[in-house]
Formats: sequence, C-alpha cells, structure tokens
Amino acid sequence: MNDVSTSSPTIATSAQIRKSSSPILGPGFKALFYKECLRFWKVAFQTVVAPVVTTLLYLLIFSHALSEHVKVYGGKISYVEFLVPGLIMMAVLQNAFANSSSSMIQSKMMRNLIFILLPPITSLEIFCAYVFGAMARGLTVGVAMWLLTLPFVPWHALVPDNALWVIAFAFGGTWVMGTLGLIAGIWSEKFDHLAVFQNFIIMPLTFLAGTFYSIQTLPAFWQKISHVNPFFYMIDGFRYGFFGVSDVSPWISLGVVTFFMTLLTIVAMRMLVTGYKLRQ
Repeated sequence: MNDVSTSSPTIATSAQIRKSSSPILGPGFKALFYKECLRFWKVAFQTVVAPVVTTLLYLLIFSHALSEHVKVYGGKISYVEFLVPGLIMMAVLQNAFANSSSSMIQSKMMRNLIFILLPPITSLEIFCAYVFGAMARGLTVGVAMWLLTLPFVPWHALVPDNALWVIAFAFGGTWVMGTLGLIAGIWSEKFDHLAVFQNFIIMPLTFLAGTFYSIQTLPAFWQKISHVNPFFYMIDGFRYGFFGVSDVSPWISLGVVTFFMTLLTIVAMRMLVTGYKLRQ
C-alpha cells in the first residue's frame, strides 16, 4: 500500500492575498483618499475660503503698515511682492497639517477608526490616503490664495521665475505637514492634545519662519535660531521659485525638506504598522 503524504494546506491571510495579487495602492486607498478629499470639500467655506480670507487680511494689514518701511533683498523687490509667497506657503502648510490631524483625531474620538482598520487596507494605503488628502487641501488653498492676491501686486511679480522650484517646495512642504498632522492625530488622545500641538508648535514655527521678514535683517543670534526652524526652508525655497533670490541656497532648503519628508514618513509608517494608539 502506497503511502500518501498529506501536507497541511497553507492558509493565506487577506493581507497576503492583497500583497500578491493587488497593486501597491488599491481600491482601499482610492476610497479612503476620496473620503479625505470629500471631507474638506463639502465644507469648503470653512476649510478653503476661511483660511484664504484670513491670509488676505494679513496681507492687507502688513503691506499697509510696513510696505514703506521695510526693504528686502537690497530693494530688488517690494515688500508686498516679498510678502505674498510667504503668506501663500504659510497657509498651505497650516491647512495641510490641519486636514490630516483633524481627520485622524475625529476618527479616534468618534470611534469610527475601526472601519478603516478592519478592512484589508495596508498601512501604506492608509498613510498615502491621509497625506495625499492633506496635500490636496493645502494645494487648493494655495492656488486660491495665489489667484486672489494677483490684484494686489503686479501680475508679473507672481509669475514664478522657476516653476519647478515652486512645485517642488509646494509638494514637499505639504507632504511634510500632512505627515506631521497624521503623526499628531495618532499621538493625540483628545482634541486638547491636538490643540497644544497646533498652538505651541505649528503656529509659532510658521510665523517665525521668515514669512513676514527676511532673516538677513535679524541679529546674528536670531538668524542662527531661524536656521534651526525647518519651516523656514520650506518658505524660503518656495519664495526662491518666484523671484530667484533667497536667504539660503534652494538646494540646501530642498535637502532639509527631503530629510524631514523621509524622517516623518518613517515615523508615521511605524506608528501605523504597529498600531500605536490606534488599537485601543
């Protein structure tokens, strides 16, 4: 009688099936990304119009008060022209952070995060959906802000000298802030924790990143402090794309932004893979 070797069948998990038969970003990513975009677009008056109006008020107040008294880059450009790209980038960064952070903390507080974690959606898909959604909101605010500031300055002043630099820093900055917002949302256990993150880290760093002034006008000590602020490199590099002048080399700024993109992406992915403060 011949021996029949019976081997126990290997049972593949749903995650393994997805890895072997599906693209890196499958239907789960598309659905979640659509939800993130729809989430801010359905209340665009609050998430897009309100930040644009606030930023325009900054432009009107600061340009009226300081345009005759502040010289930047040796008088090569007017203060209003200098101010507009900084304000645009500040609004882009703040709104990219707000989108991913508020979305994550709301899902945790309302306890509907289980509907994202339960389906066979990979950590990479969750990460990309949240970050790309944040980038979409930040870039939408940036484009709206750019169009509405055209009446305030000569049109040629807001036509970028090098559009590639503008695009690179817009995408890099929103990626950094979207990822940072995702990390903050995962870390926070309630809205008060997120408010501390927003009010004591994001807001001061964006305001002190050279938005309203060139750091060359600061004393040496405060110039060194500004060089520690990663938001400074995002705004300075973005401004370089418009005028071809900046406080530091755009290559240095791009290197700093790329470093933080990589670092924060690794941290966020690690938090998602391990389920840090998500599986509670």
